[in-house]
Amino acid sequence: MPHSTYSGEIASLLVAFFWTITAIAFEIASKRVGSLAVNIMRLGFALVFLSVFSWFYRGYFLPTDADTHAWLWLSLSGLIGFVFGDYFLFKSYTLISSRIAMLIMTFVPPVTVVLGWIVLGERMTTQHLFGMTLTVGGIAMTIFSRNNEENKYKLNYPLKGILFAFFGVLGQAGGLVLSKYGMREYDPFASTQIRIIAGFIGFAAIIAITRKSALVTSAFSNKKAMAGILTGSFFGPFLGVSFSLIAIQHTNTGVASTLMAIVPILIIPPAAMIMKQKVHLIDYIGAAVSVGGVILFFV
Repeated sequence: MPHSTYSGEIASLLVAFFWTITAIAFEIASKRVGSLAVNIMRLGFALVFLSVFSWFYRGYFLPTDADTHAWLWLSLSGLIGFVFGDYFLFKSYTLISSRIAMLIMTFVPPVTVVLGWIVLGERMTTQHLFGMTLTVGGIAMTIFSRNNEENKYKLNYPLKGILFAFFGVLGQAGGLVLSKYGMREYDPFASTQIRIIAGFIGFAAIIAITRKSALVTSAFSNKKAMAGILTGSFFGPFLGVSFSLIAIQHTNTGVASTLMAIVPILIIPPAAMIMKQKVHLIDYIGAAVSVGGVILFFV
C-alpha cells in the first residue's frame, strides 16, 4: 500500500480512538477483578478474535506461515509489551486512573525514538530533546500541584501508580521497536497473533507460579468486569494492536507514535462523563502541552 494514501497515518488515528475505549473498559474491569485476571483474559479473547479473523482473511487459523525471525522477535515483543508493560499499566489504572496513565503514556514516542536510536540507529536532534521536555512538562502540570502555604510541590496521585505507568511506557516503546524489527513485511494481524500467544503464555506462567488461578475463574461471574474485558479485548489487543502494526508498517514509528499519543486528550470527556472524574482546566492544558511536545518531537 503506497505511503501517499496516508494509510499508516489513518491507522494511527484509529488506534488512538480504539485505545481510548480500551483504557476506560479495562479500568472498570481491573478495579473489579484485578489486573492479572484482566490481562490474561483479554489476551485469550483477543486471540480468539484474531484467529477467526485470520482464518477468513488469510486462510490460516494460526500464524504457521511465519518464519523463525518473526516468531523470535515478535514473541519477545509480546513478552515485553504485553507481560511487562501492560501488567504495570493495568496496575496503574487501579491506582491513578486510566486518564492519568494515558497521559503518562505520551512519553512512549520519545522513548520509542531513543530506543530506535539505540537499536535501529535512528537520529536524535536538539528538537527531539525539546519535544521530550515539553512532553514531560505537560505530564508534570497534571500530576503535580503547588502548596502555596508551604511553597512546595506535591504529587496529586500515588507515586507507585505513576511509576507503574512509566514501566508501562518502557514496555510499550520496547514492544513497538521490536515489533517493527520482527514483523518486516509479514502480515500485521498474524504478527499480533504471535505477540498475543507469547503474552498469554507469559501471563499463564505468572499465574501458575503465583497460584492465582482462582482470581481468573472467579472473574467470569462478574458481569460488569466481563463486559469491560470483552469490550477492551475487541478494541485493544484485536483492533488497536493490529492497527498499530499496520501503522508502523506503512509509516515510520515516530509519526505513528505521535498520532497514537492523542489518547490523553480523547479520554478526558469519557473519563468525566463515564468515570465521574473531576477534570480541571490544568488537566486540559497539561494534556495539550504533552501532546504538543510529542508532535514537535517528530515534525
